[in-house]
Amino acid sequence: MKFKIKRDSEVVVISGEHKGKKGKVLRVLRDSQRVLVEGVNVRKKCLKKSQENPKGGMIETEMPIHYSNVMLAGAKVSGAKKGIERSKER
Repeated sequence: MKFKIKRDSEVVVISGEHKGKKGKVLRVLRDSQRVLVEGVNVRKKCLKKSQENPKGGMIETEMPIHYSNVMLAGAKVSGAKKGIERSKER
């Protein structure tokens, strides 16, 4: 399957809990058809104490979302919004 969404491209979430949020693609997981988007689907994760992290604690990390729930940001997004507004006026 060919993906149009590439790393470092700007995307908009079009469905789900984070609908409307924009972000940069950090990573594309082709085998599971998911993408990591900066600032979207952030979860807290507990860390045990270790030499790298002597205090332990909580960190916030992005979790992947399905690529069908995102759309490339740009002219197509603004055009789609204009089309919706026009259809409401009629």
